[in-house]
Amino acid sequence: MDGAARVPADLLGGHPRMLSEAAATGRLPGREALDGYRAAGARAAELGLPLRELVDAALGMAEPVVSGSSDPGSSAPGASGLRGSGSDPAASGPAWPGPSGEGQAEGAAPAVLSALRRAVSALMEGYENAQRLAIRQEEAARREFVDDLLHGRADRLAERAEHFGLRLAESYVVAVARPAGSVRAGGGPAPIGPGRAGTGSGGTGAEPGGKAVAPDAAGNPGLRDGDPVARRIEEALVARFGSHNVLVAVRDGLLVCVAPGSLSAATGEFTHHVRQAFEPGWCVGVGRAHRGPGGVVASYREAGNAIELGDRLGLRAPVLKAADLLVFPVLLRDREAIDDLVTTVLSPLLEARGGPEPLLDTLEAVFAVQGNQAAAARRLGVSTRAVTYRLERIRRLTGFSPDDPTQRFTLETAVLGARLLDWPAQPLGPPARA
Repeated sequence: MDGAARVPADLLGGHPRMLSEAAATGRLPGREALDGYRAAGARAAELGLPLRELVDAALGMAEPVVSGSSDPGSSAPGASGLRGSGSDPAASGPAWPGPSGEGQAEGAAPAVLSALRRAVSALMEGYENAQRLAIRQEEAARREFVDDLLHGRADRLAERAEHFGLRLAESYVVAVARPAGSVRAGGGPAPIGPGRAGTGSGGTGAEPGGKAVAPDAAGNPGLRDGDPVARRIEEALVARFGSHNVLVAVRDGLLVCVAPGSLSAATGEFTHHVRQAFEPGWCVGVGRAHRGPGGVVASYREAGNAIELGDRLGLRAPVLKAADLLVFPVLLRDREAIDDLVTTVLSPLLEARGGPEPLLDTLEAVFAVQGNQAAAARRLGVSTRAVTYRLERIRRLTGFSPDDPTQRFTLETAVLGARLLDWPAQPLGPPARA
């Protein structure tokens, strides 16, 4: 079927008359006529007509005029829509210019072509403006949906989710990528320690907060909506998994990926593209799979918490999975108990010459290499003898030795608690009395 035949008759109803007038008088379409063409182009975009078919119809209507036909509208699509042709004026499209010409003068083709060029240009302008407006509206709706989804606001959430390809009855996993050098303003992804956004219950429900991402030392901000890096990663994921299987968006300077829990390869692919696109120093937090709209919120919070825990504990892995870090929220669930443990076991280190930090660093290094003192020395950049001396100093001050299995567990738990609570930078209360 000819594309021009699919153009509604009233859309270009006044076009043949304008061409005839240009042929007869040499007059080009004025502002009112061009506004009518722009409106017709916008309406064509709203109707979903391909731009090629719209332009083809406009060009086809010009052929009889250029060839000297005495009735240019008789064989052209939309001729029945001319003003003054006896049709209903309300159905004849935008107001096009006045009376048709008496005939065509010799050499009229240049005037017709010039008028046609302006008309087609106005049609395309209206069509493209309507498309840009639709894209902006879709992006605004998408941003609003992502905000509501990650906040857990349930107003028509399931219905809107279908529009963006999510079926919220399924379980979903959320991965959050933080570019190198981005430091969260106003509390970061779910801070847990005292004096921060976390709560005494462990802070595991704290949402990745802050309205912006503070620039790093080089002045580089976090990601923004429409960032080309974010768009490339989204396009790559959609190309592999389809637009109905992944949702990628920028939120508070972080790149967020929502994928079905059954699509296990999605978070790995997301991490792969983050590794390629981001500067070294990036970090990805991956939440666990949860079902329903509330599940997306829970997984998102877990992903942000994983990054925050990695920062607080000095974890070097670029990908942090909430499932691998479950022990830390458990430690903080009873805040009074963990405060008591840290204070009782580690507060004697405050008496050490040079402060407790070198001794805490030594314990962390020893625990990280399963007690291998030579490997711990290499991590710390000191001699093995220095590590041995520090461990003996710790034993004398605290009464706990990392060589004893039971005492090792107590020491390691206390050290983890100290890092989570930002001790000794943040002082704790006195130990509980029996």
